[in-house]
Amino acid sequence: MSTVTTMRRGDAFIALWRERLESALRAVAGPVAGFALFVLVWQVVAMRIPEIPAPGVTWRAAVELFSDPFYDNGPNDKGIGWNLLASLQRVAVGFGLAALIGIPAGFVIGRYAAARAMFSPIVSLLRPVSPLAWLPLGLLLFKAANPAAIWAIFICSIWPMIINTAVGVSRVPQDYLNVARVLNLSEWKVTTKVLMPAVLPYMLTGVRLSIGTAWLVIVAAEMLTGGTGIGFWLWDEWNNLKVEHIVIAIFVIGIVGLLLETMLVALARRFTYTEE
Repeated sequence: MSTVTTMRRGDAFIALWRERLESALRAVAGPVAGFALFVLVWQVVAMRIPEIPAPGVTWRAAVELFSDPFYDNGPNDKGIGWNLLASLQRVAVGFGLAALIGIPAGFVIGRYAAARAMFSPIVSLLRPVSPLAWLPLGLLLFKAANPAAIWAIFICSIWPMIINTAVGVSRVPQDYLNVARVLNLSEWKVTTKVLMPAVLPYMLTGVRLSIGTAWLVIVAAEMLTGGTGIGFWLWDEWNNLKVEHIVIAIFVIGIVGLLLETMLVALARRFTYTEE
């Protein structure tokens, strides 16, 4: 191999890495600049409104808070880590139950015209109801705060999954179903081999919408029901006039919601590419 060829390959390698580095810097520059502007505005607001904790004060409080997030001094005095885990557990149970019922219900409503005629008006009537409006009914039925909060998550999570799955099933080309009928496929094979691949993007969109709504609802529900949970912890810190902890809770809620959304987006892409 000649020296000239080696130099050319070295230059190409350097150029490739330079291009990747510039691309990474461009991708990072926007978010960093936006966050810096946010912190600057926050600092200005804190200087004008003394009740708002400054970024530095909030950062020091966060360092202290997360130095021991899993302490346990009794039922009403637990670290933020335990409260966050309690909220995630409620979301997982309520969301999981909604998926177990909502996705099959969406398939039935989208697949059969009679079911669509029967249940579409009910879904349209109940979907706009605020999830917190269901919380008193949950307390009445279950006589406890924890299952009532799970009930509120379930009832708010189920509608996007039903609607998006039903829309996906209804948009499957009729030619696909005609071919399945000619091949004399069973209903199970029609669902798994024909409908499922076509409906998967719609279904995952409903799942993404549901998890975001569930995470919003659990915070408000825990404020009302008490006990443990990130919503209860936020409200308790307000009662203790620890405003910097309220700001920290807002960031934690936002970060966890973003992570849940990102995980489901990655899952949706993986399943979509697998089907393709």
